[in-house]
Amino acid sequence: MESTGDRLPHGYTNLTTSDGTTVTKRYTGPQVSERLTREAAILRAIGSVVPVPAVKHVGEDYLTMRHMPGTHGQEVLNPDTAAAVLAACGRVLARIHAVPAAVLPFERTPDMAALGRTSLVHGDFGPNNVLLDTGSREVTAVLDWEWAHLGRPVEDLAWCEWIVRMHHPDCIDALPHLHHGYGAQAPAWEQRRGAMLARIRELHDHCASETDPARIEAAHAGVTEWRRRHAITTNWRP
Repeated sequence: MESTGDRLPHGYTNLTTSDGTTVTKRYTGPQVSERLTREAAILRAIGSVVPVPAVKHVGEDYLTMRHMPGTHGQEVLNPDTAAAVLAACGRVLARIHAVPAAVLPFERTPDMAALGRTSLVHGDFGPNNVLLDTGSREVTAVLDWEWAHLGRPVEDLAWCEWIVRMHHPDCIDALPHLHHGYGAQAPAWEQRRGAMLARIRELHDHCASETDPARIEAAHAGVTEWRRRHAITTNWRP
């Protein structure tokens, strides 16, 4: 059953609304069915080990979930809070990457194992997709699992760093706290930047695959923007 309510901020790809009790996410763009099905399956699989919204209903092009407490990460993140916020992101990311592959709704192949693609990867992880308790600064929910897949942990670590570098440059000095919270040394810079660029290419291709005439203009703008961001990221230095 679809709920009605106010549109939530920080939703860039889909239309997300809440009535204070439930949240409805209506998917737009290419591969709606695939993205919706993946997210619903992941939320049901990991809800006991990672703080995620419980699924209430799956519609043809929308998902209704329980409203989760907390404040959006990008509203909490600033130079004064960055160390605590990024450490909390690192801690919850370690929990995500530790989810046993056997409980996940993904096919596993020998080739994936050989390439080290054996961890649950969120696919769009960062302060843009977490809710936080403003007192403890702990993560109360991880949102938007439509890009989840089996992959390498560096993908999420690198993308969280990319979000900070691109959208919160005044918090870059706090990035080591992400890895401290995660409990491991940061992967090499070239490995991290390579993962950032790979993700940018994926998002570029996603925009380029749009076929809905009503969305073509926005998709073309997205293609241009992701090309610009690819050039910027290519020139970054650690």
